[in-house]
Amino acid sequence: MEKAKNILTIRRLTWAVLVLAGLLTLTAIALVVSQWNRSRGPVVRPECETVVMVSAGDTLGKLLSDQGFSARDIDAIAKMLKKDAGVSTLRADNDKIEFIRATDDAPVTRMVFRPGPWRMVELTCDDTGAWHCQAHDIERDTRVVYRAGEIHDGDSFYVAGQRAGIPAGILAYVYDLLAFEMDFERDIRAGQRFSVMYEENYQDGAKVDNGNVIAVWFQALRGNVKMYRFRKSDGTIGYYDEDGNGAIKSLKRTPINNARVTSSFNLRRKHPVLGFTRAHKGVDFRASTGTPIPSAGAGRVVARGFNKGHGNYVKIRHNGSYETLYAHMSRFAKGVGVGTNVRQGQTIGYVGSTGMSTGPHLHYEIIKNGKHVNPMTVKLPAISNLGANDKERFLNYRHVVDDAIEQLADRPDMFIQL
Repeated sequence: MEKAKNILTIRRLTWAVLVLAGLLTLTAIALVVSQWNRSRGPVVRPECETVVMVSAGDTLGKLLSDQGFSARDIDAIAKMLKKDAGVSTLRADNDKIEFIRATDDAPVTRMVFRPGPWRMVELTCDDTGAWHCQAHDIERDTRVVYRAGEIHDGDSFYVAGQRAGIPAGILAYVYDLLAFEMDFERDIRAGQRFSVMYEENYQDGAKVDNGNVIAVWFQALRGNVKMYRFRKSDGTIGYYDEDGNGAIKSLKRTPINNARVTSSFNLRRKHPVLGFTRAHKGVDFRASTGTPIPSAGAGRVVARGFNKGHGNYVKIRHNGSYETLYAHMSRFAKGVGVGTNVRQGQTIGYVGSTGMSTGPHLHYEIIKNGKHVNPMTVKLPAISNLGANDKERFLNYRHVVDDAIEQLADRPDMFIQL
């Protein structure tokens, strides 16, 4: 009996020791976790986020109203976005807004608006209910690449450029640059070579979009054309030839891109309507009715009206020496009248077939010192050349770009960062 009692006492003592050890272990764990939490700071509860993609027909007022904003806050936020972030419109299927709340049923206290891939606007509400706005530029990883191609038999510049791997947007920009120097309908021949150096913008290792065209070279009929993009000391940006002379001319030879020439400048052409020889003092470009007609250069409208030959026409004076005329328009652009100042590329009217015309096209004339000249061959003045200080900087920069082109020409899979 004594033996059994001793055994029971030992068992009870063992269980007591185990229970005490367990309690001590739990206490130690609780102390460690508590200390770890204190070292991490206060516990932050997850916020509730709602992301809204802007759709067609959406307005800022509608989107904010759907999230429970008052009319007063909507008005204040709209004014703040315009003043502090330069945002006045929303782009459907492009822009998105993030609405952040403390809980699902709480009011919005923070918004993040992304008006593009490289800009973020953050709006926050303070304890008094007032909203504040901060705009941030997102850093780009800009890489400069080089692509070269050759015109094949039957090619257009666009087709050859696509084959060389040049993006459509870059091709359109290059086309517009070269249109000051050449006629893409008549100056393109098999065997001509060209190259483009341009920027690609990356974020987190993924390409987002294309940047600026840095340099362009084309083996044209009237001599090689080479242009470099350069920022002057006053902050303005332009394109210049190898010597620092302005590469952008005051007038474009072909106002409408990709339009086919159907009738050239000819002082002894047989008129297609009248049937007898009559001087054709301009160039005709075929285009469908309604195609926008841009001004070939900056200037002032000195005539706008209708006559039997030209139909609806506009005449623009660009400086003391040059004027341009655009005829057979279907209609005039809104706001364009005699005395209107227009910028280069601004739409002044739309292609038609008014007047003595056998089909929709643009008749384009250049008048120099009162005399009609051939738009395809006349030597056009550059907009501006570089001053002495900028020219020295440009020549140094040009050498850097040329060295980069030489490196990339041998390794088209590489990129550099200027």
